[in-house]
Amino acid sequence: MWQLRGSQSKDRKLSGFRVNKVHSMLRWRAPKPTVLSLLLIPAVAGVLLYGWYSRQPVQNISLSEGKVHVLLLSSWRSGSSFLGQVFNQHPDVFYLMEPAWHVWMSIQKTGARSLRMAVRDMIRSVFQCDLSVMDSYIPQPQNVSRIFMWSHSRALCSPPACLLTSRDEISNEPECKKHCDTRGLMLAQAACKTYSHVVLKEVRFFELESLYPLLRDQSLDLRIIHLVRDPRAVLRSREQSVKALLKDNAVVLEQADIPEKDRSYRVLQEICRSHVRIYETAMLKPPDFLRGRYKMVRYEDLVRNTLAEIEAMYEFVGLELTESLQEWIYRITHGKGKGTKKEAFKITSRNAEDVSLAWRTTLPFEKVQRIQDVCKGAMSLLGYQMVDSEKEQKMLDLDLMKPRERYQFSWLPSKSTTAKV
Repeated sequence: MWQLRGSQSKDRKLSGFRVNKVHSMLRWRAPKPTVLSLLLIPAVAGVLLYGWYSRQPVQNISLSEGKVHVLLLSSWRSGSSFLGQVFNQHPDVFYLMEPAWHVWMSIQKTGARSLRMAVRDMIRSVFQCDLSVMDSYIPQPQNVSRIFMWSHSRALCSPPACLLTSRDEISNEPECKKHCDTRGLMLAQAACKTYSHVVLKEVRFFELESLYPLLRDQSLDLRIIHLVRDPRAVLRSREQSVKALLKDNAVVLEQADIPEKDRSYRVLQEICRSHVRIYETAMLKPPDFLRGRYKMVRYEDLVRNTLAEIEAMYEFVGLELTESLQEWIYRITHGKGKGTKKEAFKITSRNAEDVSLAWRTTLPFEKVQRIQDVCKGAMSLLGYQMVDSEKEQKMLDLDLMKPRERYQFSWLPSKSTTAKV
C-alpha cells in the first residue's frame, strides 16, 4: 500500500510537471515570420535541388541549341573533296572546305605544330557561325569570294547567303561564281545559323589532342569522321598536283631543308604517322569525351559500297539520305575515266573505283616499294596489304584491302606511346 501510494504520488508529480511544461509552451508564441521561415526553408531547398538535378541533362543538350558540328578530318589527295561534297549537297548542312587554309597561307615560314592552336581556334569560331575570325586572314573587301574554295559550298549559293540555288537543289559551282561572289560575310554568317549541321573539311590536323577543348565544349556537339586512303594511291594523286602542294609541304615538314627527291616521301611519312596517332588515340583507349564521337572511313570502302558507307556516316551525325542525293551520288561516282590533272581539285563525274585503283597500273614499282617502306606501319594498321612485285601490283583481281574486322581495335591500353610507321 505504501509503495502504491508512493508510486501514485510520484506519477502525479510527473504528470503535473508535463502539464505545467505544456502550459508554459502554449503561453510562449513564436513570431509568425519565424514560423513561416522555418516551414519554407525545407520546401525551398527541395525545389532548388529538384530544379538543379532536373536541369543537368537538359543543359548539356540545349547549350549547342541542337546544332551538330562535324569535322571531316583527312589529308591531301585522299578523296576528302568528294566526301565533303557528300555532306555539302545535303539541304540541312552548312559546309566550308578547309577554312584553316587561310591560317597556313597567312602565317609564313613556320610549321604545323606552331599553327595548330590558331587552326583549332578558327575551327571553333566557324563551328559557332562566327566568321569575324576571318578578319585577320582575308583582305578587304571581305566578300564571300575571299573564303577559300567558297563556291564549293552550296550554302553560300543558297538563301539567305545568295538567292541562286534553293536548299534542296544540287549546287552549280560555275553559276555560283558568277552570281554570288560579291556577297558579304554577314550574309554567310546569317546563313550558317539557319542550318542544323555545320560541316567543315580539314587536312591540317595531325593529332586529336589539340581538338580536346572543342570536344569538351558544351556549346558544340562535335563528331569526327576520319577519312584515310591507301598511301600508294595518295602518292600517285599528289604527283598530279605538285605545284599546288608546295607551300603545304613546307609547313608539314616544319620548313626543314629536305632534298627534292625525298620530299614527297617525307611528307607522306608524316601524314601516315598522323593517321596512326589519330586512329590509336580514338580507338585504343580514348578519353570519355571522345568515345562515340569518332568514325574512321577508308576511301576504298567508300567507293566500293558508296551508299551503304554514306548512310552509315549520315546516321553517325544525324542526317538522312534523300532521293535526289542518291541520284547525284550515283552520277558523280559512275562517270567515265579517272580524271585529268586539270580536274585534280574539282568534283567531276568519274568512275570512282577506277580512280581508287589507278596507282596499280600507273605508279612505278620502285615508288610503290619506297612508299610501302615509309608507311608500312600505317598500312598494316589501316588494313592495306603490301605487294611484293610489279606483277602483284598489276593483278587487279588481287584484293589488297583487309576486311575491317581484322584491323579494328578493342578497348585496350596502348603498350607504347610511340607510334610505329
